[in-house]
Amino acid sequence: MKRVVVVGASAGGLAAAEALRRARFEGEITLVGDEQHLPYDRPPLSKQLLCGEWEPERLSLRSATDIEALDVEWRLGRAATGLDTERHAVTLADGSEVRYDGLVIATGVRPRRLPGAEPRPGLHVLRTLPDALALKDALRPGGRLVIVGAGFIGAEVAATARDLGVEVTMLESAAVPLALAVGEEAGRFLTRLHHEQGVDVRTQAAVAEILGDDAGVTGVRLTDATVIPADDVLVAIGSVPNTDWLAGSGLTVDNGLVCDEYCAAAPGVYGVGDVARWHNPLFGTLMRVEHRTHAAEQGMAVARNLLQPDDRRPFAPVPYFWSDQYKTKFQAYGNLRDHDEALVLDSDFEGRQLLVAYRKGDRLNGVLAAGKSPKVLRAWRALIAARAPWTEAIAEQIAA
Repeated sequence: MKRVVVVGASAGGLAAAEALRRARFEGEITLVGDEQHLPYDRPPLSKQLLCGEWEPERLSLRSATDIEALDVEWRLGRAATGLDTERHAVTLADGSEVRYDGLVIATGVRPRRLPGAEPRPGLHVLRTLPDALALKDALRPGGRLVIVGAGFIGAEVAATARDLGVEVTMLESAAVPLALAVGEEAGRFLTRLHHEQGVDVRTQAAVAEILGDDAGVTGVRLTDATVIPADDVLVAIGSVPNTDWLAGSGLTVDNGLVCDEYCAAAPGVYGVGDVARWHNPLFGTLMRVEHRTHAAEQGMAVARNLLQPDDRRPFAPVPYFWSDQYKTKFQAYGNLRDHDEALVLDSDFEGRQLLVAYRKGDRLNGVLAAGKSPKVLRAWRALIAARAPWTEAIAEQIAA
């Protein structure tokens, strides 16, 4: 193997390239990215950058010296538009081709758009640095922001906007925000947190139309004819994996790039990060994880498997994510979304304490906590990694 192409120049792609160099791969590495920017950190976009605490330069994942030491060819601002797996060639938007011996696909996701909502001033999504800067410039004390979607991105922006003195309305189509992902009790805990800070959270609210004209948005009309005035609207209703460019490649695409337990989509072709839907043998299921730490871990695992095809190792992590809202840190380990039971072990809203364990079948599948020490969470993580039986895990933690 002499040439590795990494399509996707964000955290996962960068981690793969760095791991290749650490493994003493001396061949050519090309990183392709549709953005003009070198790799930067995305979690601060909805928090530190949006509130003005950080400047854009602080988002850089590596220094200029580290980037130079990688000795890679950067193809930035040129999205991949096609893949020929027989010829081992990636086609770019400018018509050029990049040939490879090994390919890492780390193209991430893009925000899901509201059907029929044409782009206009004041209508925002949040995925990239330009997205965050545009929203940051729009948020002013006394301004009116409507957030469509009460997931973690929408909730983090709501918290940041309230701290800036913005009037925030958050719309959720379900009866309880995040109930499918983290259970009703955790969803109610998060909702109450936002209510207490002055966010108008409206559930079972479906959007019929974004109001306004070419000059900007003026509000949101719901399906029950209610009109909510707005100076800006953020659409945060989930994401879509960036797999369109893989049409005709022969690779399997189904809510992401489908990969095996080694993260391989085909011989010599691997998936990394948000775009990859791989078989996690620890949980025995396909999963696609959109979290920063996961992308970096998967990038390192893929680099090893790419360079050692005769000694590959399954990628079987315990996924982790965190969210900061109003100085309350939420942390979670495991596979929360696919649960049969969400058992509330501690819920003290006044003390900002929450602990929920998640069962799938007869096994502990995950845990979500707020206000808990790292030591407590490490114990839960160990049980999840060991695939501990549910009753034994709960009894052990209650006794502790």
